[in-house]
Amino acid sequence: MTSLVDRYAALACDLDGVVYRGPAPVDHAVEALDAVRSPVVYATNNASRRPRDVAAHLGRLGLRCREAEVTTSSEAAAWLLGRTDVHGAVLAVGGPGVGTALAEAGFEVVLPADASDAEVAAVVQGYGPDVTASDLAEAAYAVQSGARWVATNADATLPTDRGVAPGNGSLVAAVARAVGRDPDDIAGKPQPPLYLLTAERLGLSPSGVLAVGDRLDTDIEGAVAAGLDSLLVLTGVDDLDAVLVAPPARRPTFVAPDLRWLHAPGSAVERLTDAVRAVHDAQDQGREDQLERLRAAAGDVMSRAHPG
Repeated sequence: MTSLVDRYAALACDLDGVVYRGPAPVDHAVEALDAVRSPVVYATNNASRRPRDVAAHLGRLGLRCREAEVTTSSEAAAWLLGRTDVHGAVLAVGGPGVGTALAEAGFEVVLPADASDAEVAAVVQGYGPDVTASDLAEAAYAVQSGARWVATNADATLPTDRGVAPGNGSLVAAVARAVGRDPDDIAGKPQPPLYLLTAERLGLSPSGVLAVGDRLDTDIEGAVAAGLDSLLVLTGVDDLDAVLVAPPARRPTFVAPDLRWLHAPGSAVERLTDAVRAVHDAQDQGREDQLERLRAAAGDVMSRAHPG
């Protein structure tokens, strides 16, 4: 029977919680991805790193990856900006990935240190570990002067090996508080642009690409919004309990314990997914008396699941 990976022309794969967790690869991830023969593009909300940096990181984990096989939210922001009528300098706030993406898209890039002497037509705001209050102030000044404002992503938090740190969404919120409005556009998941850019680069319609992720509120919601089927792997943020209570906009097409299931027979994947779908159907139809039994059944199927 056809495996899950063979049903799609390509994969759009998240990184943190799917491929690696902190400095170490997720169990089975490298082997499973290395065995995929169709194109794999790593689509990440991480705006601070350049694609070549991400590719080098994956190489150190043992994955073969070229720079062209990485799409970042900074690139999606530059892609979005290129589809507008913005002409002029763009203020790049964030790590090196932001300015690099803008320059490669043909924009004149201004850094915060030089912004006071420039006429800024747009601001692209992404995460960077060295972003300062002064950088955020320059973004606010430019937006208040009429610049178009694009956020690479709105992740409120950033998991680190020391705990949870403020993510780009928190920095965007600080600027929004100052200027009294939200960004004009957000490029990263759960908004569609990152996935749509990935599909465009692959030369495929969204329906031909399977999104793979570990978070319902970014990876899966973004896939639903962009028209991609999705696989949620339970190796990162969200567990089975979270999937079972997910609203329709955050429901994955498939659910699996880990990436080995990309290569499992279709019947094995369907058993897991059907058990989850039965819970969702009962929720949607108001069959409250059946939910406890169906949730227990889904947990039982998951506990006995093996990729074969």
